[in-house]
Amino acid sequence: MSNALTPLSGPGFYGAYVLPIATLVEREFVRFFRQRSRVAGALAQPVIFWVLFGAGLSGSFRMATASGGSVSFQEYFLPGAALMIVLFTSIFSSISVIQDRNEGFLQGVLAAPVPRLSLVLGKLFGGALLALAQAMLFLWSAPLLQYVGLAPEMPLGFSIGQTLAMMGVLFLTGLGMAGLGFLFAWKIDSVQGFHGIMSVLLMPMWLLSGAFFPPGGSQWLSWVVAVNPLSYGLAALRHVIGRSDATLGIPSMAVSLAVSAGFAALCVSLGVWMTRRPSVS
Repeated sequence: MSNALTPLSGPGFYGAYVLPIATLVEREFVRFFRQRSRVAGALAQPVIFWVLFGAGLSGSFRMATASGGSVSFQEYFLPGAALMIVLFTSIFSSISVIQDRNEGFLQGVLAAPVPRLSLVLGKLFGGALLALAQAMLFLWSAPLLQYVGLAPEMPLGFSIGQTLAMMGVLFLTGLGMAGLGFLFAWKIDSVQGFHGIMSVLLMPMWLLSGAFFPPGGSQWLSWVVAVNPLSYGLAALRHVIGRSDATLGIPSMAVSLAVSAGFAALCVSLGVWMTRRPSVS
């Protein structure tokens, strides 16, 4: 009798956060690997860009370093190519928000007795982890291309410390980008509309991060790069990789991590706020 009169307790930390986040992350991975064309396309474009542009600009691009040497375009472009993978994978994983809404799955998720924070984090962690896995696969394999002559100037391998640091930076950057995509996907009704807006936003955002060329030649361009949140994820990755004397003309590691973390936290907070509003569509 006492049990019947006792109010139901909450689901607990595991049921409220760990389980829904893990379930949504698993769903993102299952959906991704079922689409084989998406798996191939996510890696093929950055690798092709990196190899072709690296070969084509190797004779005309040389960036001076503080030590008095120079850096090839392939070395300079390596963090930018990895960032391209993170940007496109994490943001386009947010398309599932639109698909889930159209299929009715999103309404069921929102009706679940769990905090909205766990639902948002589940979606964003799924996209960020997918981006992290693909970017790390590219970074691990890129130096090996030296063996076949496609990257003759690339040093081989990364240390364990570099690998762990790269994973942290890539995940943090991917979380912020997935959050940005979530904010757009929540307000857009069609996949076609999402693709249209993202195609206008993503490539300029990537180019104006310093991924493809140094921004120091123009004052206004330097300001655009400074307000681009993606620039700080790239700067942190350059510091970790250390291939191009990354301390020249870019934010420090502490500033880069702080801005990246702040941007990710802002996107998560806005995502939670938007999901708490009465209207879903």
